Order: sequence, then structure tokens, then C-alpha cells
Amino acid sequence: MDLQHKFSTRIKAIAAYLSKGTFLADIGSDHAYLPCYVCLHDSRAQAIAGEINTGPYKSACETVRLFDLNDQIDVRQGDGLTVLRDDVVEELVIAGMGGSLIKHILEHGKEHLQSVNRIIVQPNIGEHNVRRWLIKNNFKIVDESLIKENQHIYEIIVAEKCKSKTETVILNEEEFLLGPILLKKKPPLFYEKWELRLHKTEGIKQQIKQAKKCEEAKLAQLDEEIQWIKEAIST
Repeated sequence: MDLQHKFSTRIKAIAAYLSKGTFLADIGSDHAYLPCYVCLHDSRAQAIAGEINTGPYKSACETVRLFDLNDQIDVRQGDGLTVLRDDVVEELVIAGMGGSLIKHILEHGKEHLQSVNRIIVQPNIGEHNVRRWLIKNNFKIVDESLIKENQHIYEIIVAEKCKSKTETVILNEEEFLLGPILLKKKPPLFYEKWELRLHKTEGIKQQIKQAKKCEEAKLAQLDEEIQWIKEAIST
């Protein structure tokens, strides 16, 4: 099997944040490429690949079989974090879906996160929703990065469970939107992502202003976001 076209840049970037010898769960695993990549490069790793839909679940089972990784990867069909059952999972990955859906999965499966020390998320959109959930639920963001794949720029957010109240970090609205660590690092893709977002946000603002019923509260919110973006990409 040709590994190069099976394992994307995005999968490799996410996998780099996982600890050696970890017990991980990949929720919404699709073809189970992420756990397969991890286990092929780490014989001590164990993984659960979770999928709610029958088609992707069967695809994941087939991928694991083809890579001969059934001893390391358990493919399970179920809704969100329910596939974790009573397993002592150390690290959790949820990638390739909207931030609102990731937040929903985390919120409705909180009881399964007791053993999870690290959460790695890669939202396609709505990253602020996930950051807000993480901070509210006793996790601190320890790293953030950006990758570009198929002309889309993705954010990877890495969070760890706070061991004490002194580790709790409060973010402001600008940091929820732009990312507290990305705001400090500002890699080249940060400017590319937010210049595109600025153009889109300004377009939405004009559409609202031209509508018969102008939403003043929404306009105020967009104005604030535009100001934050402009300040962030001007330095």
C-alpha cells in the first residue's frame, strides 16, 4: 500500500502532537488514516477509531485490516465520545469537521473525558467555538499551528487538562477568535488566513448594511472583528 497518498500533510501535523506510546481516540476517524499513521510509526501506541456512520466505519475497518493493525487499533461505531466506553484514553483527536460540531461532541460526551489529558482538535471553521469550550471545561491551550492543504488553511489547537486552578487561563474575545498562541507566533499562514477572512467579513458587513432590516448588533460585532483582524495583520 502506498503510504504517501494515504497520509496527508494534515494527518502528519496532527499526529506530531501525540505522545509516544499513547492510548488515543480519533473521533470521526473516517478511513482511520490518523490512527493507522500513528500506530505504524509507534508500535507501543493503541488507538480507538470512532465513526457514527456505517460507510466510514466499514472503510476504517478495511484500512486497519489492510495495514495489519488490528492488534493496535479498535474500530468502533457509535455517536461521538460514547465509543470510548470505560477505556482509559489519554489523548483525544477530533479533526475535519466544523467547530460547532466538535464543541457539541465534547459537550455531550464530557463524562467520557475523565482520563483524557490532551485534546487535539482541527476545526474546518468556527475555531472560536472550540476554544471557548476548552477554556470553560478546565483545559488550557498549549499550542496552535496552521497548515495549508488543498487551498484551505486549517488550524490545529492543542489543549491539556489543567492540574490546578492556578493553571487556568482566561482568554478575551480577540484571543478566542484569532488564537492566543497564533497571535503571538504569527506564522506566514496567519496573515494569509486573516487577510482572506478580513475581505470576507467586510463583504458580509456590506450585505447586512444593504438589507431591509439592518442588524445593528451583528454590525457592531463585525466591526469589532474587523478591527481585531486589521490590528493583528498590520504587525
